Amino acid sequence: MRIAILSYPMLFQRQGGLQIQIKETVAALKQLGVQAELIDPLQDHLTDYELVHVFSAINGNYRIVEAAKDAGKPVVISPLVRPDWTRFSGMRARFFDRLVGKSTGWHIQTTYREIDYCLQASDAIVALGEIERQSIIDAFLIASEKIKVIPNGIPQRFFKATPQLFVDKHDIAPGFVLCVAAINSHKNQLAVVDALKDSGLTVVLIGSCLASSQSYLAKLLTYPHVMYLGSLAYDDPLLASAYAAAGVFCLPSQSEVMPLSVLEALAAGTPVVMTKNHCMDVSKMQPYVREIEPDDWAAIREAISGLLAHSVDAANCRSSVAGLSWGNVAADLAIIYQQVISKHPV
Repeated sequence: MRIAILSYPMLFQRQGGLQIQIKETVAALKQLGVQAELIDPLQDHLTDYELVHVFSAINGNYRIVEAAKDAGKPVVISPLVRPDWTRFSGMRARFFDRLVGKSTGWHIQTTYREIDYCLQASDAIVALGEIERQSIIDAFLIASEKIKVIPNGIPQRFFKATPQLFVDKHDIAPGFVLCVAAINSHKNQLAVVDALKDSGLTVVLIGSCLASSQSYLAKLLTYPHVMYLGSLAYDDPLLASAYAAAGVFCLPSQSEVMPLSVLEALAAGTPVVMTKNHCMDVSKMQPYVREIEPDDWAAIREAISGLLAHSVDAANCRSSVAGLSWGNVAADLAIIYQQVISKHPV
């Protein structure tokens, strides 16, 4: 099989969960023997591939799906639909979509219409968890049999991580609170930073910060218990070591789909406090994951304090996500690709 992998053009100008997901998926597919390529639409042609896999259903990616269908190619999409898409928000979005469309002569399209086109036109949909699957069904009225659930994987280096490298590099004692995420109000680092003021705990922040969020970062750095280290390359051993050195990992985002950082922290043996607004199935990760309302700072402090007060067995923490590998992701995707290609008319 020759598979074209695509997303929106400016995606790889920064590092984040989706970028990692795509790169790890492509690498695992190649290792499995599937000829998967992250293609350049300026040079490569969709007609040279058997199937097109599109990651994300926003940022104009409906045009990629449209071009693939025009070229007669089957499409698989990983849409990354957030949990705030519900039956009610879907009904409301359809109402406003029709209102905007009719009032502008259909010259303006809403985000709902773009996502909906991607989902309706694709031959198969890959959700990261049951919550995302249900959001797709409820908000976009997609038949359940069209959707397959394949959670993200975790590189083996996180399971083997130890604290010493990070501790020695930054001269910090293990047991701090760690947050790995882009620095911005959506990731909501201020919630954990302010929740832990006067707690005696150090909060270590790792992640890139765009110019538009520099004032937010400046506010975070007014707190004396905050250590900001900038961004680290995904394959930097210091990143995995940081997870292992932390006492608790905290991700209080306003919403997430399936944050890789949570999985990586658990793989490194570190328990997690995270937003309750996500699409992950955390049933097998209990009691190592505690969910909180992102704006409930008292609950954030209580959850972190509770995990630190009860020593968590690192081996059991790792075991809770041991079945999540990129090899498994590739194997499951290969089955979907083959099924879609076999059903698609030549």
